[in-house]
Amino acid sequence: MGQIHAALLGLAVGIGSPGLLFAAARPHVIALGAARKVPYSAAGDPAGALPQEKELHVRPLVVDSKIKEWTTGESHDVTDRSFAVRRAIRLNDALPTDKTEHWVWQRGPWLLVDRTTGHVTPIKLPDYDPAVSSVVWFRDYAAYCGLNASRHQLYAVVAQVAARKPLLAKKLGAWNPEDHPKPACEASMWQREPLRVTFQPAGAEPVSFDLVGLSAVLVEDGDAGDAEN
Repeated sequence: MGQIHAALLGLAVGIGSPGLLFAAARPHVIALGAARKVPYSAAGDPAGALPQEKELHVRPLVVDSKIKEWTTGESHDVTDRSFAVRRAIRLNDALPTDKTEHWVWQRGPWLLVDRTTGHVTPIKLPDYDPAVSSVVWFRDYAAYCGLNASRHQLYAVVAQVAARKPLLAKKLGAWNPEDHPKPACEASMWQREPLRVTFQPAGAEPVSFDLVGLSAVLVEDGDAGDAEN
């Protein structure tokens, strides 16, 4: 009987003191480390590298003092707790006949990093192609030129983090996979009021699109009190 009483007392104390229940929980420490230069060229990354590129700046994504991923380029704060950054992939380029290791760097997909939970998830960008797509972020929207499935049509695309379908997918023109300009498009231009994005394909006139009545659709896991251990 005394043991049951003691157990109930302990449960009551735990319920009355929420801090005791979450004593083991701790905030995650997320950081992008110092940048360093690595060899980089079209030979190692045929789709992502420009002809004149010789180096790539990469930074480690550090979660709780451990390197989670390597990244490249500038990060973008999507919300006050989530940011997007592009992954840098170190790929094994050794042939079966090679007697030594040969590693190359490639630009990879975009990642969404949650500072509270420490979760790192790939961002799915419709019609994204590393040969032509250069993402310009605004809020939780990504604007870029993309290619359709046949890789013969160039599209203006606006994707939204966590949305299944693109907000905008408009044909810009035909695309020749064997003979095309690099870059395919200049950086997209965003305007807030009215919400407008402008695309500038190489050798063509700029094209603008208005995006009306849109709000964020990103749902972040829990809140600060629900952070995983």
